Amino acid sequence: MAEITAAMVKELRDKTGSGMMDCKRALAENEGDLEKALDHLRKKGLAKAQKRAGRTTSEGVIFPYIHTGSKLGVLVEINCESDFVAKTDAFLEFAKNIAMHIAAANPGGLNPEDIPEEIVARERDIYRSQALEQGKPESIVDKIVEGQVQKFYKESCLMSQPFIRDPKKTIAEITTEAIAKIGENIQIKRFTRFQIGE
Repeated sequence: MAEITAAMVKELRDKTGSGMMDCKRALAENEGDLEKALDHLRKKGLAKAQKRAGRTTSEGVIFPYIHTGSKLGVLVEINCESDFVAKTDAFLEFAKNIAMHIAAANPGGLNPEDIPEEIVARERDIYRSQALEQGKPESIVDKIVEGQVQKFYKESCLMSQPFIRDPKKTIAEITTEAIAKIGENIQIKRFTRFQIGE
């Protein structure tokens, strides 16, 4: 059995935010392999996060973010279960990251149902015209249009956008990770983005 040092436990704790005993246990169960222990804790945390997903979120913050130069600003409402958690550094850091992402990525809505139908209809018309102009057979144009609309949703909806600080993860995934780390259900409720001249 591999020796588990305090430095190994500290490194794993710094990477995951998990408790010291959880980190020590994960390292012991994975014979000191840091990467395997990291995966083990992430899986355990994600399972806990899924259990918390249905819990009521009636506390939280409205987080303001003003980009350098004061020409771009964001207000985002993020809810959690308790007032105590809403004041923690981890929760506020998550809120700040989401607000900065909204400022940079300019999502059209939280989820597909938040995108106005007239915008989606306009996109459908554009995709249909493009497919027909490229000479695609009428029989597959609808499938092409549907595929393009799904891609549009992925790029336009906050929860499915790749996170600007870690493009391998979506906003939905980093929210789940935050739930696992913080220990309460978290919901991004709504946001508004302001830009001079828009």
